[in-house]
Amino acid sequence: MNRKIKQVAVIGSGVMGSRIACHFANIGVHVLLLDIVPKELNESELKKGLTLDSVIFKNRIVNEALQTAIKSNPAPLYKAEFANRITTGNLNDDIGLIKNVDWIIEVVTERLDIKKAVFEKIEQYRTPGTLVTTNTSGIPIHQLIEGRSADFVSHFCGTHFFNPPRYLKLLELIPSEKTHPEVLAFLNDYGQKFLGKTTVLCKDTPAFIANRIGVYSIQALFHLVKEMGLRVEEVDKLTGPVLGRPKSATFRTCDVVGLDTLVHVANGVLNNCPNDERKSVFETPDFITRMLEKGTLGDKTKGGFYKKTKAEDGSSKILSLNLVTGEYEEQQKAKFATLEKTKTIEDLRSRIPVLYGGSDRAGEFYKKSFLNLFAYVSHRLPEISDEIYRIDDAMKAGFGWALGPFEYWEAIGIETVVRDANAMGVALAPWVHEMSKSGVTQFYQFKEGRKWCYDLESKSHKAVPASDRMIVLSQLPPESIVWQSKSVVVRHIGDGILTCSWSTKMNTIGSEVIQGLHKAMDIAERDYKGLVLYNESENFSAGANVGLIFMMAAEQDYEELDMAVRAFQNTSMRLRTCSVPVIAAPHGLVLGGGCELSMHCDRVVAHAELYMGLVEFGVGLIPGGGGTKEFALRCSDEMKEGDLRINTFRQRFLTVGQAKVSTSAYEAFDHGYLRKGIDEVVVCRELQLARAKEVALEMAEKGYVAPTPRKDITVLGNEGLGIVYVGANSMMSGNYISDHDRVISEKLGFAMAGGDLSQPRQVSEQFLLDLERKSFLELCVQKKSLERMQSLITTGKILRN
Repeated sequence: MNRKIKQVAVIGSGVMGSRIACHFANIGVHVLLLDIVPKELNESELKKGLTLDSVIFKNRIVNEALQTAIKSNPAPLYKAEFANRITTGNLNDDIGLIKNVDWIIEVVTERLDIKKAVFEKIEQYRTPGTLVTTNTSGIPIHQLIEGRSADFVSHFCGTHFFNPPRYLKLLELIPSEKTHPEVLAFLNDYGQKFLGKTTVLCKDTPAFIANRIGVYSIQALFHLVKEMGLRVEEVDKLTGPVLGRPKSATFRTCDVVGLDTLVHVANGVLNNCPNDERKSVFETPDFITRMLEKGTLGDKTKGGFYKKTKAEDGSSKILSLNLVTGEYEEQQKAKFATLEKTKTIEDLRSRIPVLYGGSDRAGEFYKKSFLNLFAYVSHRLPEISDEIYRIDDAMKAGFGWALGPFEYWEAIGIETVVRDANAMGVALAPWVHEMSKSGVTQFYQFKEGRKWCYDLESKSHKAVPASDRMIVLSQLPPESIVWQSKSVVVRHIGDGILTCSWSTKMNTIGSEVIQGLHKAMDIAERDYKGLVLYNESENFSAGANVGLIFMMAAEQDYEELDMAVRAFQNTSMRLRTCSVPVIAAPHGLVLGGGCELSMHCDRVVAHAELYMGLVEFGVGLIPGGGGTKEFALRCSDEMKEGDLRINTFRQRFLTVGQAKVSTSAYEAFDHGYLRKGIDEVVVCRELQLARAKEVALEMAEKGYVAPTPRKDITVLGNEGLGIVYVGANSMMSGNYISDHDRVISEKLGFAMAGGDLSQPRQVSEQFLLDLERKSFLELCVQKKSLERMQSLITTGKILRN
């Protein structure tokens, strides 16, 4: 069946329902958001003379919930105006509208009786064949469909979104025995391709996969912390980024989620999994019970494992909870010899064995916690899943782990874990010993362009479904590398397309990256069809190496600085004029120089979560790698005669002058960083590189001809400079900006307006690049710019190197 999703109905507008509605609106789907009618008029409604029949009254709950979601941080919408795609209503008057939708998602309160009553109502109005799913986090699916029609149950399953739906990638799919395979296949594909999710098929077991393993991991850690006498801040130091997990680590995460929520899930497993061999782990430790009794549940109660207070000098400080006394204390710096050993190990998979093998308390903690985790996940197969990779995918997408449990295990070594588990009396599942004795040393293999995973039933490795749709650089064979340096790797990803990726700190761009980009273009022009700029790390690029710029400026090495700026400009222009198509595939942070490089590529295939901007103003400079020139060029292409021309110039000037950063790829179009009708957005990060490769191939196959440097760029000269000078002086007079900010504004205006020309005229790209470089270098000698750069470097807000 060629199923299309044009309209979705979301029943229930609470925290999850309203945000699920927002995410569907993000991808262009029209949403009908419904909730119950209030029981009575409130004081405000009575004063307005509303009655129980007033639409405003009837839709109060749903409208207030949606507005709360829209105003929340982090924002659930890619752009605020996408809220226009959501229509609100109530379950009394508007339930009949669900006959027109393609998918109905129930997100009401987590009570079986209420959900079943909602399904009874849905069935009265639903069009046969319409998808129906529930966002339950734990109620058995088979109980929810009791009494429903054959068509209803065959099109029904669980769709467990994680909060916030825009940002957390996991979508668990929980079918019943009666769910039609076509429905499951469609939801699996749609969730990934359109919603950008990691879709994970789960069995209908308590807490499904992610919460079952994730809550076990936290509960086991609670017990281990008590056993070892570790402090809260020590545990968070040990279980955060060093393990490839979020900065919130363990206890900070508990504060965000809420201790009551965590215990609720744990109790659900405790009460509903009588055969779980580690059932006792889900029992609440005494220090958690005391916290529940005191009402210290986390952020929602202004105190949990951490508490924010005011110091005597008025500054804020964060205290940590002493788990023995129950009192808040000053945090102590956590130091472990094992962590010191790993400081220089950037690769996570190489770092894990060092952590596991530590001889201090940290090493003891890692060994005990990892062995307990590995034992637990080994026993969950095939209870909660038949496949190993689904457990890994769920933990990475739902809890933000960089590696799943079996991937951590493989990094340490399957044989090492089996040996240590036997020595310490930790019982691994029988299939593990059988697998180990057969000589299998890896859970995963990468071959034939696909990911393969060990399968318990066949006792062999099987291809992971749909893995051939993704291109994962780290999984490509060594022979795919056509050139590499210490920081830059150029790979052939098939069909004559190369990628160029770099791995500096925060993917900043220095001389080695510049050289690598030129080498990639040399090779591509000589032997290949196209080039894609792409990185697999968390961010595409935090920009140019400002620390290096500061060092050259501070040492007054202006000749060297001029050469560095020219080199960056030349690189940007070579990307523009390369004889093969060059595609940028950015994601995450794309700042400063990273933004400039992307803007000079033929096309940008951006991930939806794109935080893109020219932020040099904040460092005391202007964009000097072609960004100022490019904004002048794009401004010229947008300008029209008369007042609109000035408005266009002002808008583009303020984007750079205010260092605006997009909150999504869609907002990047509004800021002018992306081009409407040329650049595009991909919601699924795992499919981004494959799409960028397709675009490069499409351009090459059509007969690509490189653009020549432009000579027809209209600049406004003094007409543009006038509004810059007047605006900057006015802002300074009102104490909105400093005198140095005024200087930067005038230098930026000078470069964007084409200098002090007496009237508008057409100029070349090189003319603008020279002005850009001149203004950039003049700012580098400014004492205030140097002080600003030094301050940001000292405080760690920008990188030293």
